[in-house]
Amino acid sequence: MSFDYDLFVIGGGSGGVRAARIAASEYGARVALAEEYRMGGTCVIRGCVPKKLMVFASGFPGAVADAQAYGWDAQIGAFDWGAFRAKLDTELTRLEGIYRANLDRAGVTVHECRATVAGPHEVRLADGREISAKHILIATGGRPVVPEKWQGMGCMTSNEVFLMDRLPKSILIVGGGYIASEFACIFNGLGVKTTQFYRGAQILRGFDEEARGHIADEMCANGVDLHLGTDVLEMEGRDGQTWVKSTTGHDATYDAVMFATGRRPNSDGLGLEALGIELKPNGAIPVDNYSQTAVPSIYAVGDVTDRANLTPVAIREGHAFADTVFGGKPTYFDHGLIPTAVFTQPEFGTVGLSEEDARAKGPVDVYSAAFRPMHSLFAGRNSRALMKLIVCTATDRVLGCHIVADHAGEMIQLAGVTMSMGATKADFDRTLAVHPSMAEELVTMRTATRSHTD
Repeated sequence: MSFDYDLFVIGGGSGGVRAARIAASEYGARVALAEEYRMGGTCVIRGCVPKKLMVFASGFPGAVADAQAYGWDAQIGAFDWGAFRAKLDTELTRLEGIYRANLDRAGVTVHECRATVAGPHEVRLADGREISAKHILIATGGRPVVPEKWQGMGCMTSNEVFLMDRLPKSILIVGGGYIASEFACIFNGLGVKTTQFYRGAQILRGFDEEARGHIADEMCANGVDLHLGTDVLEMEGRDGQTWVKSTTGHDATYDAVMFATGRRPNSDGLGLEALGIELKPNGAIPVDNYSQTAVPSIYAVGDVTDRANLTPVAIREGHAFADTVFGGKPTYFDHGLIPTAVFTQPEFGTVGLSEEDARAKGPVDVYSAAFRPMHSLFAGRNSRALMKLIVCTATDRVLGCHIVADHAGEMIQLAGVTMSMGATKADFDRTLAVHPSMAEELVTMRTATRSHTD
C-alpha cells in the first residue's frame, strides 16, 4: 500500500518534534507534522522555559540583599512586569523559530492546524483534507485544568500566568505540587503578597518526606503564606478582586487566583476511541514500553501518555520511537531513574528513591546533613541546605540522592550520572571533596544518620 508519508506526527512539542526530526534527518523518512498553536509545546511556550526565566527574575531582590551584606552599595527598584513580558515574548518567539528551522532543515512538512486520527493510517486536518501515513505518532501533550466547581471564576492556570497584563499585588495559589510551589516562590520573589493553599499534609507529594518539609519551612521563612490541610470552600468576585473562604476559616480577598491542582492529557476529540484505543480515566493514551498503542500503526509519546510528565522524558521517548520504527534499533526509555529539579526557592534536585520508597523495598542506611551554606551564612541569612543519600544496606548502592539548596538542579544532574552507573556509597567516599562547596557534603557524610532494618 502506498502512503502520503511514512510518519505523521500530531503535536509540535518537544517529543513530537524530536521524533519527526530524527525520523526524517537520520533515517530518511517522509514526515509531516501538524501543530494547531505554536511550535515548542508546553515547555517552550507555556512551561519550563518561561517559568525558569521568571525564577531568575524573582531571585534578584534576594541577590541584591546579599550583595549589600557583602559590602556592595546595591539597590533594587520596582519590578517592571511589562518590560519583562515583552522580552519574554521575544525570547519565546526566537525559540519557536529554532524549532521550525530544525524541522525545515530536516525536510519535515508542517501543517499549521489541528489534526485528528481518521483511521489506522489516516489523519484528517481541520480544513477537511485527509492524509495517509504508514505510522502515526500522537504527541499532543497535556494541559492544566481548573476544578469544575471553580471554572468561570476568572482563575488562572500556569498557561495564563505568562500572559498577564500586569503583576497582581496579591495572589492565591491553590495546589501543592511542583508547579504550585514553584509559582508561589516566583510571585513571592517578585514582591507579590503570596498565599498558597494545599489540602494535603505537606507540599510536593511523592517526593522525599524530609526534603518536602525542609522546602516548606524555607518557603515560609522567605515569606510565602502557606496553609496546609486547606482547600477553597467558597469563591466570588468582588470589585475586580476575588474573595475566597477556605475550609479552615481563612477568608481573604486576592487580586488573582491561580489553580495548579492537576493536568490532563490532550487526547480529547482525537478519534482514538473509534479505533479501539481505550483511554485511561484521566484521558491518557495507554502504550507499551516502545510507545505503541493497541493499534500497531499508532504510537504516542510525552505527557499525553502520562508516564513521566517531563520535557527530557518526552524527548527521549520521541527519539527512542524514531530509532525503533525507522532505525531498526528497538529502543525504549527506562523510566526508572529520572533526575529532576523543582525550581522552588531553595531549589530541589532529586534522583532515585525517596527514603520512604527505599525503606519499603528493604533495609537502607540514610545519610543526611542540613547546614547553613557559606554564601548565605556570611550574608546573615538563616537559610539551610539539605544533602541526603539513601543507601542499600545489603549492596552499598546509592538508591536516592536529594539536594535542597541553591543550584540543586545543576548538582543533581551529575549525581544522576553516577547513580545511572550503579555508584555505591564507597564510590562517593573515595571521591575527593571540592572545598569549599556545598556539594562536598555528598562525599564527606561518613556516618549514617539513621538506618531502617525492617
